[in-house]
Amino acid sequence: MPGPPVTIPAGLEWWRSEPRGVEWLERLPRLVSECADTWSLRVGEPFAGSHVSWVAPVELPDGAAAVLKINFPEPESECEPDALAVWAGEGAVRLLAEDYDRRALLVERCKPGTQLWAASDSDETMRIAAGVLRRLWRPPPDDHRFRLLQDVAAAWAEELAQGPHEQTLVDEAVAFLREAGPTQGEAVVLHQDFHGGNVLRSSREPWLTIDPKPLVGEREFDTASLLRDRRWELRADPAPQARIRCRLDLLAAELDLDRERMRGWGIAHALAWDHDEGMIACARWLAAA
Repeated sequence: MPGPPVTIPAGLEWWRSEPRGVEWLERLPRLVSECADTWSLRVGEPFAGSHVSWVAPVELPDGAAAVLKINFPEPESECEPDALAVWAGEGAVRLLAEDYDRRALLVERCKPGTQLWAASDSDETMRIAAGVLRRLWRPPPDDHRFRLLQDVAAAWAEELAQGPHEQTLVDEAVAFLREAGPTQGEAVVLHQDFHGGNVLRSSREPWLTIDPKPLVGEREFDTASLLRDRRWELRADPAPQARIRCRLDLLAAELDLDRERMRGWGIAHALAWDHDEGMIACARWLAAA
């Protein structure tokens, strides 16, 4: 018997303006149905806040709670299940199953699932995040298929050099990317999108991370999203630069990282991911930090 109609959250509608986005949105109901049949899932309504992937709570055949996630077929999310497999539930949700052709993952559900964003921004929340991030960093398997930060940095340097951003920021970011890309420290599996919204309260461990967009490269890079976390608060802060400077100092000390390389990756990553003016503002604040 067919299941109930599949809801497409309004937050995913922006994919219609992207190449292959309309096709993917039209395929989603069939993909969800196929995953439900393959894994014998009872599928709930998708999470309302979904804006990149289709994500919904599901019930496994034994009654256990899990999450079904279907990614748009693009490079950033391609190796998400590989990263979760490497981390094996240590600091991250457990991977229960994956279907590469459908870009579908079945993962552990965090309960209560409260985001770290629910706690006020403080040194303590930064230390909590740092503790989770530290647990993730381990060398990749020899046969891994993760993208390399060195290659991504080279591509970003070329893109930014041709981009629309203010010249002083571009010059600093491009120079850093060309110098830092080939001269990295020990290579580990990186999360890349590690911020308080992707750190959830869990009953199995105090906090677990979700939604990696993994790369392989040096640890300093993985603080980039955390340095500019809660951009909506930073933009309203009378002293955002000082706040970011405190984060830099705290995370460098907590994680024993090179502060200048953290700052450089933070500027470059904000410009490369330029989703809104808040990202550019963060790049400016980091440049002065």
